[in-house]
Amino acid sequence: MTEPPQPPNQPPTPSGYGHLPGPPQQGYGYPPQGANPYAQQPEQQPQQPPQPPTVPQGGYAFPPPGAPAGSPTVAFPGAPVPGGPARGRRTAVVVAAAVAGVLVLGTGAWFAFAGDDGADPKKPVAQGSTPADQKPSGSPSVDVGDGSGNGGPDKTDLNAGRKSGEDKALWLKTSTLQGPGAGIPTKGQWVVGDTVVKTVDKSFVGYAVTDGKEKWKLDVRTEICGLTGQTTPDGKTVVVVRDGEGSTATCDQMKLVDLKAGKEVWTKQVQKEGLFDTAGDATLAFTGDTIVVSRMGGTAAYRLGTGERLFSGSGPEGCQPRAYAAGNGKLIGVATCQDADHTTEVQDADPVTGKKTWSYRLPKGYDVNAVYSVNPTVIDASNRDTKQRAIISLGNDGQKRASMSAPGNFALNCGGYSTSEGLQNCGDSAVDGDTLYLATGNEAGGNNEIVAFDLASGKAKWRTAAGDKRNYIPLKAGNGQLTVYRTGALDEPGEIVSLAVGDGKPKVLLSLPSGPAAKIEGSFLFAKRSYEGGRFFLSTTRLNGDGKDEKLLMAFGK
Repeated sequence: MTEPPQPPNQPPTPSGYGHLPGPPQQGYGYPPQGANPYAQQPEQQPQQPPQPPTVPQGGYAFPPPGAPAGSPTVAFPGAPVPGGPARGRRTAVVVAAAVAGVLVLGTGAWFAFAGDDGADPKKPVAQGSTPADQKPSGSPSVDVGDGSGNGGPDKTDLNAGRKSGEDKALWLKTSTLQGPGAGIPTKGQWVVGDTVVKTVDKSFVGYAVTDGKEKWKLDVRTEICGLTGQTTPDGKTVVVVRDGEGSTATCDQMKLVDLKAGKEVWTKQVQKEGLFDTAGDATLAFTGDTIVVSRMGGTAAYRLGTGERLFSGSGPEGCQPRAYAAGNGKLIGVATCQDADHTTEVQDADPVTGKKTWSYRLPKGYDVNAVYSVNPTVIDASNRDTKQRAIISLGNDGQKRASMSAPGNFALNCGGYSTSEGLQNCGDSAVDGDTLYLATGNEAGGNNEIVAFDLASGKAKWRTAAGDKRNYIPLKAGNGQLTVYRTGALDEPGEIVSLAVGDGKPKVLLSLPSGPAAKIEGSFLFAKRSYEGGRFFLSTTRLNGDGKDEKLLMAFGK
Protein backbone atom coordinates (compact mmCIF):
# COMPACT_ATOMS: atom_id res chain seq x y z
CA MET A 1 0.00 0.00 0.00
CA THR A 2 1.58 3.27 -1.07
CA GLU A 3 1.64 6.41 1.04
CA PRO A 4 -0.40 9.59 0.52
CA PRO A 5 1.47 12.74 -0.46
CA GLN A 6 2.86 14.59 2.53
CA PRO A 7 2.06 18.25 3.11
CA PRO A 8 5.10 20.55 3.33
CA ASN A 9 7.22 20.11 6.47
CA GLN A 10 5.24 17.10 7.68
CA PRO A 11 6.91 13.87 8.87
CA PRO A 12 6.06 10.53 7.26
CA THR A 13 2.77 8.95 8.33
CA PRO A 14 1.88 5.29 8.72
CA SER A 15 0.19 3.40 5.93
CA GLY A 16 -3.44 2.39 5.83
CA TYR A 17 -5.24 5.33 4.19
CA GLY A 18 -8.51 5.16 2.41
CA HIS A 19 -10.95 7.30 0.57
CA LEU A 20 -14.54 8.00 1.46
CA PRO A 21 -18.02 7.60 -0.03
CA GLY A 22 -20.86 9.56 -1.25
CA PRO A 23 -22.05 13.14 -1.62
CA PRO A 24 -23.47 14.59 1.60
CA GLN A 25 -27.13 13.86 2.16
CA GLN A 26 -29.62 16.52 3.16
CA GLY A 27 -30.82 16.19 6.73
CA TYR A 28 -33.16 13.60 8.16
CA GLY A 29 -36.90 13.11 8.26
CA TYR A 30 -39.77 12.88 5.83
CA PRO A 31 -43.29 14.31 5.96
CA PRO A 32 -45.94 11.87 7.18
CA GLN A 33 -48.94 11.01 5.06
CA GLY A 34 -52.49 11.84 5.96
CA ALA A 35 -54.11 14.84 7.56
CA ASN A 36 -51.86 16.70 9.99
CA PRO A 37 -52.74 20.17 11.25
CA TYR A 38 -49.11 20.78 12.18
CA ALA A 39 -47.42 19.59 8.99
CA GLN A 40 -44.63 21.94 8.01
CA GLN A 41 -43.31 22.69 4.57
CA PRO A 42 -39.53 22.43 4.19
CA GLU A 43 -37.90 25.73 4.97
CA GLN A 44 -36.55 27.83 2.13
CA GLN A 45 -32.83 27.62 2.51
CA PRO A 46 -30.76 30.73 1.80
CA GLN A 47 -28.34 30.68 -1.07
CA GLN A 48 -24.98 29.41 0.12
CA PRO A 49 -21.59 28.97 -1.47
CA PRO A 50 -21.16 25.40 -2.73
CA GLN A 51 -19.65 22.92 -0.33
CA PRO A 52 -16.66 20.81 -1.36
CA PRO A 53 -18.18 17.71 -2.99
CA THR A 54 -17.54 14.09 -2.23
CA VAL A 55 -17.61 10.88 -4.26
CA PRO A 56 -18.14 7.17 -3.54
CA GLN A 57 -15.17 5.88 -1.59
CA GLY A 58 -14.22 3.28 0.97
CA GLY A 59 -12.20 5.13 3.62
CA TYR A 60 -11.20 8.67 4.53
CA ALA A 61 -7.69 9.82 3.68
CA PHE A 62 -5.49 11.76 1.33
CA PRO A 63 -4.60 10.22 -2.05
CA PRO A 64 -1.25 8.62 -2.80
CA PRO A 65 1.58 9.67 -4.99
CA GLY A 66 0.87 8.87 -8.60
CA ALA A 67 -2.77 9.93 -8.48
CA PRO A 68 -2.73 13.05 -10.64
CA ALA A 69 -4.68 16.06 -9.43
CA GLY A 70 -7.85 16.41 -11.38
CA SER A 71 -8.09 12.70 -12.18
CA PRO A 72 -11.52 11.97 -13.65
CA THR A 73 -14.25 10.99 -11.21
CA VAL A 74 -16.02 7.71 -11.90
CA ALA A 75 -19.77 8.21 -12.27
CA PHE A 76 -21.95 5.24 -11.46
CA PRO A 77 -25.60 4.39 -12.00
CA GLY A 78 -27.92 5.11 -9.11
CA ALA A 79 -25.60 7.55 -7.34
CA PRO A 80 -27.54 9.68 -4.87
CA VAL A 81 -28.01 13.32 -5.76
CA PRO A 82 -27.87 16.11 -3.17
CA GLY A 83 -31.29 16.57 -1.65
CA GLY A 84 -32.63 13.33 -3.07
CA PRO A 85 -33.24 10.01 -1.37
CA ALA A 86 -30.18 7.89 -0.72
CA ARG A 87 -29.77 4.44 -2.14
CA GLY A 88 -29.50 1.46 0.20
CA ARG A 89 -26.22 1.01 2.01
CA ARG A 90 -25.54 -2.42 0.53
CA THR A 91 -25.75 -1.01 -2.98
CA ALA A 92 -23.52 1.91 -2.02
CA VAL A 93 -20.82 -0.36 -0.62
CA VAL A 94 -20.89 -2.73 -3.59
CA VAL A 95 -20.65 0.17 -6.03
CA ALA A 96 -17.84 1.71 -4.00
CA ALA A 97 -15.97 -1.55 -4.25
CA ALA A 98 -16.43 -1.60 -8.01
CA VAL A 99 -15.21 1.98 -8.30
CA ALA A 100 -12.31 1.12 -6.02
CA GLY A 101 -11.27 -1.61 -8.42
CA VAL A 102 -11.07 0.93 -11.21
CA LEU A 103 -9.02 3.27 -9.05
CA VAL A 104 -6.63 0.51 -8.07
CA LEU A 105 -5.96 -0.29 -11.68
CA GLY A 106 -5.45 3.35 -12.53
CA THR A 107 -3.37 4.63 -9.63
CA GLY A 108 -2.15 1.76 -7.50
CA ALA A 109 -3.44 0.25 -4.28
CA TRP A 110 -3.66 3.30 -2.08
CA PHE A 111 -6.79 2.61 -0.08
CA ALA A 112 -8.47 -0.22 1.78
CA PHE A 113 -11.85 -1.00 3.24
CA ALA A 114 -12.01 -1.46 6.97
CA GLY A 115 -11.62 -5.10 7.87
CA ASP A 116 -9.00 -5.97 5.24
CA ASP A 117 -6.91 -7.13 8.18
CA GLY A 118 -9.63 -9.57 9.25
CA ALA A 119 -10.92 -7.32 12.02
CA ASP A 120 -14.06 -6.09 10.28
CA PRO A 121 -16.74 -5.21 12.84
CA LYS A 122 -19.70 -7.55 12.93
CA LYS A 123 -22.65 -6.87 10.67
CA PRO A 124 -25.08 -4.48 12.33
CA VAL A 125 -28.56 -5.53 13.28
CA ALA A 126 -31.34 -3.60 14.97
CA GLN A 127 -30.87 -4.61 18.59
CA GLY A 128 -33.31 -4.86 21.42
CA SER A 129 -32.73 -2.39 24.19
CA THR A 130 -33.17 -2.09 27.91
CA PRO A 131 -35.39 0.71 29.20
CA ALA A 132 -34.11 3.03 31.89
CA ASP A 133 -36.07 5.08 34.40
CA GLN A 134 -34.59 8.57 34.44
CA LYS A 135 -36.58 11.16 36.35
CA PRO A 136 -36.16 14.69 35.01
CA SER A 137 -35.80 17.75 37.19
CA GLY A 138 -36.99 21.32 36.84
CA SER A 139 -39.48 23.72 38.33
CA PRO A 140 -42.74 24.94 36.77
CA SER A 141 -43.09 28.60 35.83
CA VAL A 142 -45.60 31.32 36.44
CA ASP A 143 -47.97 31.29 33.46
CA VAL A 144 -47.78 34.72 31.84
CA GLY A 145 -49.95 33.46 28.99
CA ASP A 146 -48.88 33.04 25.39
CA GLY A 147 -52.24 32.18 23.84
CA SER A 148 -51.25 28.77 22.50
CA GLY A 149 -51.10 26.27 25.34
CA ASN A 150 -50.45 22.59 24.62
CA GLY A 151 -51.22 21.95 20.98
CA GLY A 152 -52.62 25.32 19.97
CA PRO A 153 -56.18 26.58 19.99
CA ASP A 154 -57.81 23.16 19.48
CA LYS A 155 -56.24 21.81 22.72
CA THR A 156 -55.19 18.51 21.17
CA ASP A 157 -54.69 15.72 23.72
CA LEU A 158 -51.12 14.86 22.78
CA ASN A 159 -51.13 11.64 24.80
CA ALA A 160 -54.48 10.27 23.62
CA GLY A 161 -52.85 7.30 21.86
CA ARG A 162 -50.08 6.62 24.38
CA LYS A 163 -49.42 2.91 24.91
CA SER A 164 -48.32 1.09 28.04
CA GLY A 165 -44.62 1.66 28.76
CA GLU A 166 -44.37 4.78 26.61
CA ASP A 167 -43.38 8.13 28.07
CA LYS A 168 -45.27 11.40 27.60
CA ALA A 169 -45.51 14.38 25.33
CA LEU A 170 -45.20 17.16 27.91
CA TRP A 171 -46.29 20.14 25.84
CA LEU A 172 -46.36 21.73 22.38
CA LYS A 173 -45.89 25.39 21.53
CA THR A 174 -47.41 26.76 18.34
CA SER A 175 -47.27 30.09 16.51
CA THR A 176 -49.61 32.09 14.28
CA LEU A 177 -47.11 34.75 13.23
CA GLN A 178 -47.39 36.57 9.92
CA GLY A 179 -44.07 37.15 8.15
CA PRO A 180 -42.38 37.71 4.80
CA GLY A 181 -42.57 35.25 1.92
CA ALA A 182 -39.24 33.66 2.90
CA GLY A 183 -40.63 32.73 6.30
CA ILE A 184 -39.53 33.52 9.85
CA PRO A 185 -36.17 32.15 11.10
CA THR A 186 -36.26 30.24 14.40
CA LYS A 187 -32.82 28.59 14.41
CA GLY A 188 -31.67 29.10 17.99
CA GLN A 189 -32.37 26.54 20.71
CA TRP A 190 -30.70 26.21 24.12
CA VAL A 191 -31.57 24.34 27.32
CA VAL A 192 -30.24 26.00 30.48
CA GLY A 193 -31.40 24.68 33.84
CA ASP A 194 -35.20 24.80 34.00
CA THR A 195 -35.55 26.90 30.82
CA VAL A 196 -35.56 26.04 27.12
CA VAL A 197 -34.95 29.05 24.89
CA LYS A 198 -35.93 29.59 21.26
CA THR A 199 -35.16 32.45 18.89
CA VAL A 200 -38.24 33.55 16.99
CA ASP A 201 -37.46 36.20 14.37
CA LYS A 202 -35.88 39.09 16.33
CA SER A 203 -36.66 37.77 19.80
CA PHE A 204 -35.52 35.23 22.39
CA VAL A 205 -38.32 33.43 24.25
CA GLY A 206 -37.72 31.38 27.39
CA TYR A 207 -40.12 28.54 28.27
CA ALA A 208 -40.30 26.41 31.41
CA VAL A 209 -39.07 22.89 30.66
CA THR A 210 -41.80 21.33 32.80
CA ASP A 211 -44.94 22.88 31.32
CA GLY A 212 -43.90 25.07 28.38
CA LYS A 213 -45.21 28.28 29.93
CA GLU A 214 -43.47 31.43 28.77
CA LYS A 215 -41.05 32.73 31.42
CA TRP A 216 -39.62 35.72 29.60
CA LYS A 217 -39.17 37.35 26.20
CA LEU A 218 -36.22 39.44 25.01
CA ASP A 219 -36.49 41.58 21.86
CA VAL A 220 -33.13 42.28 20.17
CA ARG A 221 -34.90 44.58 17.66
CA THR A 222 -33.05 43.57 14.47
CA GLU A 223 -32.29 40.38 12.54
CA ILE A 224 -30.11 37.77 14.25
CA CYS A 225 -27.29 37.13 11.75
CA GLY A 226 -24.98 34.94 13.82
CA LEU A 227 -25.39 32.53 16.73
CA THR A 228 -23.88 29.47 18.35
CA GLY A 229 -25.40 26.52 20.17
CA GLN A 230 -22.75 26.85 22.88
CA THR A 231 -23.47 28.25 26.33
CA THR A 232 -21.28 29.23 29.25
CA PRO A 233 -21.46 27.23 32.51
CA ASP A 234 -23.74 29.94 33.96
CA GLY A 235 -26.16 29.89 31.01
CA LYS A 236 -25.03 32.71 28.72
CA THR A 237 -24.52 32.75 24.96
CA VAL A 238 -23.45 35.22 22.26
CA VAL A 239 -25.30 36.34 19.15
CA VAL A 240 -24.67 38.95 16.46
CA VAL A 241 -27.49 41.09 15.09
CA ARG A 242 -27.67 43.66 12.32
CA ASP A 243 -27.21 47.36 13.02
CA GLY A 244 -30.51 48.25 11.40
CA GLU A 245 -33.12 47.23 8.84
CA GLY A 246 -32.82 46.94 5.07
CA SER A 247 -30.31 45.51 2.64
CA THR A 248 -27.49 47.83 3.71
CA ALA A 249 -27.60 46.80 7.38
CA THR A 250 -24.34 45.34 8.71
CA CYS A 251 -23.97 42.21 10.83
CA ASP A 252 -21.81 43.81 13.52
CA GLN A 253 -23.72 44.15 16.81
CA MET A 254 -22.50 41.43 19.17
CA LYS A 255 -24.55 40.72 22.30
CA LEU A 256 -23.95 38.58 25.37
CA VAL A 257 -27.34 37.20 26.45
CA ASP A 258 -28.22 35.68 29.83
CA LEU A 259 -30.51 32.80 28.87
CA LYS A 260 -31.60 32.13 32.44
CA ALA A 261 -32.69 35.69 33.16
CA GLY A 262 -33.70 36.74 29.64
CA LYS A 263 -31.50 39.85 29.66
CA GLU A 264 -28.73 41.42 27.61
CA VAL A 265 -25.44 41.63 29.49
CA TRP A 266 -23.58 43.81 26.99
CA THR A 267 -23.57 44.91 23.34
CA LYS A 268 -20.34 45.61 21.41
CA GLN A 269 -19.63 46.48 17.80
CA VAL A 270 -17.64 43.91 15.82
CA GLN A 271 -14.85 45.74 14.05
CA LYS A 272 -14.28 45.39 10.33
CA GLU A 273 -11.17 43.24 9.84
CA GLY A 274 -10.04 44.26 6.39
CA LEU A 275 -11.11 45.51 3.01
CA PHE A 276 -12.95 42.30 2.15
CA ASP A 277 -14.77 41.85 5.45
CA THR A 278 -18.31 42.07 4.07
CA ALA A 279 -20.04 41.66 7.45
CA GLY A 280 -22.93 39.79 5.81
CA ASP A 281 -23.30 36.96 8.36
CA ALA A 282 -21.17 35.75 11.23
CA THR A 283 -20.20 32.41 12.72
CA LEU A 284 -19.44 32.24 16.44
CA ALA A 285 -17.65 29.85 18.76
CA PHE A 286 -16.17 30.25 22.21
CA THR A 287 -13.96 28.57 24.74
CA GLY A 288 -13.21 29.82 28.24
CA ASP A 289 -13.35 33.62 28.17
CA THR A 290 -12.72 33.92 24.42
CA ILE A 291 -15.38 34.34 21.74
CA VAL A 292 -14.27 34.18 18.09
CA VAL A 293 -16.24 35.88 15.32
CA SER A 294 -15.71 34.74 11.73
CA ARG A 295 -17.18 36.65 8.79
CA MET A 296 -16.55 36.45 5.06
CA GLY A 297 -13.23 38.25 4.77
CA GLY A 298 -12.25 38.66 8.43
CA THR A 299 -11.92 36.99 11.83
CA ALA A 300 -11.35 38.31 15.35
CA ALA A 301 -11.52 37.26 18.98
CA TYR A 302 -13.12 39.10 21.90
CA ARG A 303 -13.20 38.66 25.66
CA LEU A 304 -16.47 36.98 26.60
CA GLY A 305 -16.80 38.72 29.95
CA THR A 306 -16.45 42.29 28.68
CA GLY A 307 -16.57 42.27 24.87
CA GLU A 308 -13.00 43.62 24.70
CA ARG A 309 -11.22 42.81 21.41
CA LEU A 310 -8.29 40.39 21.92
CA PHE A 311 -6.78 39.79 18.49
CA SER A 312 -7.44 39.64 14.76
CA GLY A 313 -6.86 36.71 12.45
CA SER A 314 -6.03 39.02 9.55
CA GLY A 315 -2.47 39.86 8.59
CA PRO A 316 -0.36 41.08 5.68
CA GLU A 317 1.18 37.71 4.82
CA GLY A 318 1.50 34.06 5.75
CA CYS A 319 -1.49 31.81 6.47
CA GLN A 320 -4.47 33.87 7.59
CA PRO A 321 -7.34 32.22 9.52
CA ARG A 322 -10.67 32.68 7.79
CA ALA A 323 -12.65 30.75 10.42
CA TYR A 324 -12.23 29.34 13.91
CA ALA A 325 -13.64 26.39 15.82
CA ALA A 326 -13.56 26.46 19.61
CA GLY A 327 -14.32 24.37 22.66
CA ASN A 328 -12.79 22.26 25.45
CA GLY A 329 -10.15 24.90 26.17
CA LYS A 330 -8.80 25.01 22.60
CA LEU A 331 -9.03 27.22 19.54
CA ILE A 332 -8.53 25.78 16.05
CA GLY A 333 -8.11 28.07 13.05
CA VAL A 334 -8.65 27.17 9.40
CA ALA A 335 -6.32 29.39 7.38
CA THR A 336 -5.62 30.15 3.72
CA CYS A 337 -1.93 30.41 2.92
CA GLN A 338 -0.57 33.08 0.59
CA ASP A 339 1.30 30.64 -1.64
CA ALA A 340 0.80 29.88 -5.31
CA ASP A 341 -1.61 27.03 -4.56
CA HIS A 342 -3.54 28.85 -1.78
CA THR A 343 -3.19 25.77 0.39
CA THR A 344 -5.19 25.33 3.60
CA GLU A 345 -3.57 25.13 7.01
CA VAL A 346 -5.10 23.93 10.28
CA GLN A 347 -3.71 25.86 13.25
CA ASP A 348 -3.82 25.50 17.00
CA ALA A 349 -4.15 29.03 18.39
CA ASP A 350 -3.72 30.46 21.86
CA PRO A 351 -7.24 31.59 22.91
CA VAL A 352 -5.94 34.85 24.41
CA THR A 353 -3.26 35.97 21.94
CA GLY A 354 -4.15 34.07 18.76
CA LYS A 355 -0.54 32.92 18.39
CA LYS A 356 -0.39 29.50 16.75
CA THR A 357 1.35 26.75 18.69
CA TRP A 358 1.32 24.18 15.84
CA SER A 359 0.09 23.92 12.27
CA TYR A 360 -0.89 21.15 9.88
CA ARG A 361 -0.73 21.92 6.16
CA LEU A 362 -3.21 20.05 3.97
CA PRO A 363 -2.11 18.72 0.56
CA LYS A 364 -2.68 20.88 -2.48
CA GLY A 365 -6.32 21.25 -3.45
CA TYR A 366 -7.75 20.17 -0.08
CA ASP A 367 -9.97 22.35 2.10
CA VAL A 368 -11.66 21.80 5.47
CA ASN A 369 -15.37 20.98 5.37
CA ALA A 370 -15.89 20.56 9.09
CA VAL A 371 -14.21 20.33 12.49
CA TYR A 372 -15.89 17.41 14.24
CA SER A 373 -13.95 18.04 17.43
CA VAL A 374 -11.48 20.67 18.66
CA ASN A 375 -9.96 18.69 21.52
CA PRO A 376 -9.10 16.04 20.35
CA THR A 377 -8.80 17.57 16.89
CA VAL A 378 -10.77 15.78 14.17
CA ILE A 379 -11.27 17.36 10.74
CA ASP A 380 -13.16 16.50 7.56
CA ALA A 381 -11.49 17.68 4.35
CA SER A 382 -12.03 17.24 0.63
CA ASN A 383 -10.24 18.05 -2.62
CA ARG A 384 -11.99 20.64 -4.76
CA ASP A 385 -10.54 19.17 -7.97
CA THR A 386 -10.46 15.39 -7.50
CA LYS A 387 -13.56 15.35 -5.24
CA GLN A 388 -11.82 13.02 -2.79
CA ARG A 389 -12.52 13.29 0.93
CA ALA A 390 -10.60 12.52 4.12
CA ILE A 391 -11.43 12.43 7.83
CA ILE A 392 -8.33 12.57 10.01
CA SER A 393 -7.40 12.92 13.67
CA LEU A 394 -4.50 15.11 14.78
CA GLY A 395 -2.37 14.76 17.91
CA ASN A 396 -1.59 17.40 20.53
CA ASP A 397 1.49 18.34 18.49
CA GLY A 398 -0.49 18.85 15.28
CA GLN A 399 0.82 15.68 13.65
CA LYS A 400 -1.54 13.31 11.93
CA ARG A 401 -2.64 10.36 14.05
CA ALA A 402 -4.94 8.37 11.76
CA SER A 403 -7.36 8.43 8.83
CA MET A 404 -10.83 7.04 9.40
CA SER A 405 -11.64 4.04 7.20
CA ALA A 406 -14.89 2.08 6.98
CA PRO A 407 -17.48 1.27 4.31
CA GLY A 408 -20.58 3.43 4.32
CA ASN A 409 -22.11 6.60 2.94
CA PHE A 410 -21.31 9.15 5.62
CA ALA A 411 -23.24 12.40 5.37
CA LEU A 412 -21.42 15.67 5.96
CA ASN A 413 -24.43 17.78 7.01
CA CYS A 414 -22.44 20.79 8.23
CA GLY A 415 -22.76 24.46 7.50
CA GLY A 416 -19.18 24.99 6.32
CA TYR A 417 -16.90 27.91 7.17
CA SER A 418 -18.55 30.25 4.64
CA THR A 419 -22.08 30.06 6.05
CA SER A 420 -23.76 31.15 9.26
CA GLU A 421 -23.88 27.50 10.40
CA GLY A 422 -20.13 27.35 10.99
CA LEU A 423 -17.59 24.52 10.98
CA GLN A 424 -18.81 22.74 14.11
CA ASN A 425 -22.57 22.30 13.63
CA CYS A 426 -22.38 18.75 12.30
CA GLY A 427 -25.60 17.02 13.21
CA ASP A 428 -24.43 13.56 12.14
CA SER A 429 -21.31 13.34 14.30
CA ALA A 430 -20.07 13.41 17.88
CA VAL A 431 -16.73 12.87 19.63
CA ASP A 432 -16.08 11.61 23.15
CA GLY A 433 -12.62 10.74 24.40
CA ASP A 434 -10.83 8.83 21.67
CA THR A 435 -13.98 7.82 19.76
CA LEU A 436 -15.60 9.49 16.76
CA TYR A 437 -19.24 8.62 16.07
CA LEU A 438 -20.57 9.12 12.54
CA ALA A 439 -24.03 8.41 11.18
CA THR A 440 -24.34 6.96 7.70
CA GLY A 441 -26.52 8.85 5.25
CA ASN A 442 -30.29 8.84 5.49
CA GLU A 443 -31.15 5.60 3.73
CA ALA A 444 -34.25 5.10 1.59
CA GLY A 445 -36.83 3.63 3.96
CA GLY A 446 -34.61 4.19 7.00
CA ASN A 447 -32.17 1.82 8.70
CA ASN A 448 -29.06 3.97 8.77
CA GLU A 449 -26.16 3.15 11.10
CA ILE A 450 -23.91 4.67 13.71
CA VAL A 451 -20.25 3.79 13.23
CA ALA A 452 -17.75 4.28 16.07
CA PHE A 453 -14.15 5.02 15.01
CA ASP A 454 -11.00 4.69 17.09
CA LEU A 455 -9.21 8.03 16.67
CA ALA A 456 -5.84 6.38 17.37
CA SER A 457 -6.05 3.77 14.60
CA GLY A 458 -8.81 5.09 12.32
CA LYS A 459 -10.52 1.69 12.37
CA ALA A 460 -14.20 1.10 13.03
CA LYS A 461 -14.76 -0.27 16.55
CA TRP A 462 -18.40 -1.22 15.96
CA ARG A 463 -21.48 -0.25 13.99
CA THR A 464 -25.13 -0.55 14.91
CA ALA A 465 -28.24 -0.21 12.75
CA ALA A 466 -31.32 1.83 13.62
CA GLY A 467 -33.72 -0.78 12.26
CA ASP A 468 -36.29 -0.96 9.49
CA LYS A 469 -37.69 2.45 8.47
CA ARG A 470 -35.78 4.16 11.27
CA ASN A 471 -32.71 6.37 11.47
CA TYR A 472 -30.23 7.30 14.19
CA ILE A 473 -29.43 10.99 14.71
CA PRO A 474 -26.60 11.75 17.18
CA LEU A 475 -27.48 14.30 19.88
CA LYS A 476 -24.44 14.37 22.19
CA ALA A 477 -21.62 12.22 23.55
CA GLY A 478 -20.05 12.07 26.99
CA ASN A 479 -19.09 9.78 29.85
CA GLY A 480 -18.65 6.80 27.55
CA GLN A 481 -22.13 7.07 26.03
CA LEU A 482 -23.52 8.39 22.75
CA THR A 483 -27.07 9.72 23.04
CA VAL A 484 -29.08 9.47 19.83
CA TYR A 485 -32.59 10.15 18.58
CA ARG A 486 -33.99 7.05 16.89
CA THR A 487 -36.68 8.25 14.51
CA GLY A 488 -39.96 6.38 14.24
CA ALA A 489 -41.37 4.75 11.13
CA LEU A 490 -44.19 6.59 9.38
CA ASP A 491 -46.52 8.07 12.05
CA GLU A 492 -44.83 5.87 14.67
CA PRO A 493 -43.00 7.31 17.70
CA GLY A 494 -39.27 7.58 18.07
CA GLU A 495 -36.95 6.95 21.03
CA ILE A 496 -34.03 8.52 22.81
CA VAL A 497 -31.34 5.85 23.08
CA SER A 498 -27.85 5.68 24.57
CA LEU A 499 -25.15 3.60 22.86
CA ALA A 500 -22.27 2.30 24.97
CA VAL A 501 -18.80 3.27 23.75
CA GLY A 502 -17.53 -0.28 24.13
CA ASP A 503 -19.95 -2.24 21.96
CA GLY A 504 -22.71 0.11 20.77
CA LYS A 505 -25.40 -1.80 22.68
CA PRO A 506 -28.53 0.41 22.85
CA LYS A 507 -30.41 1.34 26.00
CA VAL A 508 -33.70 3.24 25.80
CA LEU A 509 -33.77 6.45 27.83
CA LEU A 510 -37.11 7.78 26.61
CA SER A 511 -39.89 6.06 24.64
CA LEU A 512 -41.90 8.72 22.85
CA PRO A 513 -45.69 8.24 22.78
CA SER A 514 -47.90 6.88 20.00
CA GLY A 515 -50.98 8.68 18.71
CA PRO A 516 -51.29 12.38 17.83
CA ALA A 517 -47.91 13.19 19.40
CA ALA A 518 -46.10 10.75 17.09
CA LYS A 519 -47.67 12.33 14.01
CA ILE A 520 -46.57 15.80 15.08
CA GLU A 521 -43.12 14.52 16.09
CA GLY A 522 -42.57 13.02 12.64
CA SER A 523 -43.53 16.22 10.85
CA PHE A 524 -40.63 18.29 12.22
CA LEU A 525 -38.29 18.90 9.29
CA PHE A 526 -34.89 20.65 9.50
CA ALA A 527 -35.34 20.44 13.26
CA LYS A 528 -33.26 21.38 16.28
CA ARG A 529 -33.05 18.58 18.84
CA SER A 530 -31.83 18.51 22.45
CA TYR A 531 -31.88 15.90 25.20
CA GLU A 532 -31.22 17.44 28.59
CA GLY A 533 -32.33 16.58 32.12
CA GLY A 534 -34.31 13.54 30.97
CA ARG A 535 -36.37 15.57 28.48
CA PHE A 536 -36.30 15.66 24.68
CA PHE A 537 -36.89 19.00 22.93
CA LEU A 538 -37.75 19.22 19.25
CA SER A 539 -38.22 22.51 17.39
CA THR A 540 -38.48 23.95 13.90
CA THR A 541 -35.80 26.19 12.39
CA ARG A 542 -38.16 28.26 10.24
CA LEU A 543 -41.84 29.15 10.35
CA ASN A 544 -43.86 29.67 7.20
CA GLY A 545 -45.21 32.86 8.74
CA ASP A 546 -48.54 32.68 6.91
CA GLY A 547 -50.71 33.51 9.91
CA LYS A 548 -51.84 29.91 10.32
CA ASP A 549 -51.21 27.80 13.40
CA GLU A 550 -47.73 26.18 13.12
CA LYS A 551 -45.78 24.02 15.50
CA LEU A 552 -42.72 25.67 17.03
CA LEU A 553 -41.38 23.65 19.97
CA MET A 554 -42.31 20.30 21.51
CA ALA A 555 -41.15 18.56 24.69
CA PHE A 556 -41.23 14.94 25.84
CA GLY A 557 -40.43 13.38 29.21
CA LYS A 558 -41.39 10.94 31.93
